[in-house]
Amino acid sequence: MLTISQLAAYAGVTVRAVRHYHQIGLLPEPERDRSGYRRYGAHAVVSLVKIATLADAGVPLSEVADLLEADDDTFSKAVQRIDAHLRDEIARLERSRSSIRKLAAGDALLLPADVVAYLDRLRNLGIAGPVLDGERDGWILMAARWPDRIREWMPGKMASLDDPRIVRLYRVLSMLFDIDLPHEPLLVEAADLMAALAEEAYRQDHTTQQETRDDAVPFDLLELLALETDPRATRLVELMRERGWDGWTRLERIDPPH
Repeated sequence: MLTISQLAAYAGVTVRAVRHYHQIGLLPEPERDRSGYRRYGAHAVVSLVKIATLADAGVPLSEVADLLEADDDTFSKAVQRIDAHLRDEIARLERSRSSIRKLAAGDALLLPADVVAYLDRLRNLGIAGPVLDGERDGWILMAARWPDRIREWMPGKMASLDDPRIVRLYRVLSMLFDIDLPHEPLLVEAADLMAALAEEAYRQDHTTQQETRDDAVPFDLLELLALETDPRATRLVELMRERGWDGWTRLERIDPPH
């Protein structure tokens, strides 16, 4: 006769597992002997080995009791059903692993490859922190709304990084989050750069396609994203209005105040 510790060791499980099987009715719990110990015989060892084997194979404990009592045909059908379920679960876990690998790779889970390449280019230019995070989140908003348009836009966006003014704008915006630097001069420089770029695009009539012009929601969200990220964005909007431009992500020409 075996103690509970000896029984558990023989079957390769923990004492805690044996007690759990007792609790849920899978393994009968023997009476205590005169010394106050529970003693287990050969049948208990066989039952516990069966339970542990089925549990290790992925059979839910709620189904183990029925399998222990099943005839050969019923047992075979149940095992086939459980095997099919396990294959489905393995496929689900593989999909989860794929998603986790994408997360580990950075932005690839949420964004098209073209946008990921653009963000990597920004990183290589030294852009990081809240500005890079805001850029990524902005593209998430855009990709969710116009997933089929991203590929059309990205070559122009990538080419824009060859313009030193745009690179400087990104760097100035990044420096705004350095608490040791005075903010107003950087805000003024950012506004000057943005106004100059907007004026140039305006003269060249670089208009947005009608599809995006008619859908203001993503642009409203981008504006809100900037304002939620840092209160200094509000000051930058004020400076842009002084220069004759309204907005943040989709600038509109206005008459500057006198």
